[in-house]
Amino acid sequence: MSQFRFVFVVFCFTAVLIFAVYLRSVGNQVFYQLCECNAEQSRLKQDLGAKQLRLEAMINPAAISRRLRESPGSKPSMTQKPAR
Repeated sequence: MSQFRFVFVVFCFTAVLIFAVYLRSVGNQVFYQLCECNAEQSRLKQDLGAKQLRLEAMINPAAISRRLRESPGSKPSMTQKPAR
């Protein structure tokens, strides 16, 4: 009976150690995925900010006026100098 208890204790101890190693490796994988997602989110925020700045530059009233003046089909206005 005592030998059976010893084998059972060793078996349980080994199982607990294997489970602990498994949990640690899963934890490392989850941490790596979290860091990867945070980096991707940061990159996407930067891209969004750059696109937002480009959009604001395109819809800025001064930029729209400049584009209208530079467009090939526009007629010269009073503020524009005639082309020579």
